[in-house]
Amino acid sequence: MRVALFLTCFNDTVFPETGKAVVRLLERLGHTVEFPLAQTCCGQMHFNTGYQREAIPLARNFVDVFGEYDAVVAPSGSCAGMVRHFYPRLAEVAGDPSLSSVGPRVYELSEFLIDVAKVEDVGAYFPHRVTYHPTCHSLRMLHVDDKPLRLLRNVRGLELLELSGAEECCGFGGTFAVKNAETSTAMLADKVRHVLDTGAEVCTAGDNSCLMHIGGGLSRLRTGVGTLHLAEILASTEDDPYGVHS
Repeated sequence: MRVALFLTCFNDTVFPETGKAVVRLLERLGHTVEFPLAQTCCGQMHFNTGYQREAIPLARNFVDVFGEYDAVVAPSGSCAGMVRHFYPRLAEVAGDPSLSSVGPRVYELSEFLIDVAKVEDVGAYFPHRVTYHPTCHSLRMLHVDDKPLRLLRNVRGLELLELSGAEECCGFGGTFAVKNAETSTAMLADKVRHVLDTGAEVCTAGDNSCLMHIGGGLSRLRTGVGTLHLAEILASTEDDPYGVHS
């Protein structure tokens, strides 16, 4: 299977180690992973703020870049959700059905591992107390359900702790956190409180945007609790461990 890594512009700019972890993990499982250098933003930011026509050229580039692959894997539920669920809308606006052609082959990481690769134990080792935050797009748009939890339960040394109010938004929501800062901060305070109540050392999720938001709240309170993307936990082994973002 030819697999392409859709890193996303946010990860490429701020959290490149997550992309490296995805490649390391998938290659360990026997897949050939390519990183097409022509990939750009998928257009989610434009689409979400009402600039649908401005997102069309980005969608066309995505289809051109990733159209030849058997599967496209993204360490982001929000960007995978954009391509799968909103490219058909862009196809209508542009009058170009080809824009929705790649969506069915785009997977959030846990979806690919469970549904396509048919694996739950990826051979990971991560000796820490961990709680999992299901991000809004992965939960409500992609419906990944318990797939990340099934993967985490098979990580050697990891103690998985249940997060109260897990399905509540962390308050990030992209531009929402900027346009509605007070509401966003109040939502973040609730999420941070729930994370601390678990006694976890690490909070993980499938989207680094949400982890950056949660991690900022944890850091400002000097809690000592770190954050780490799901991919980095799954890529971690006893011989080659990943560190926690504090």
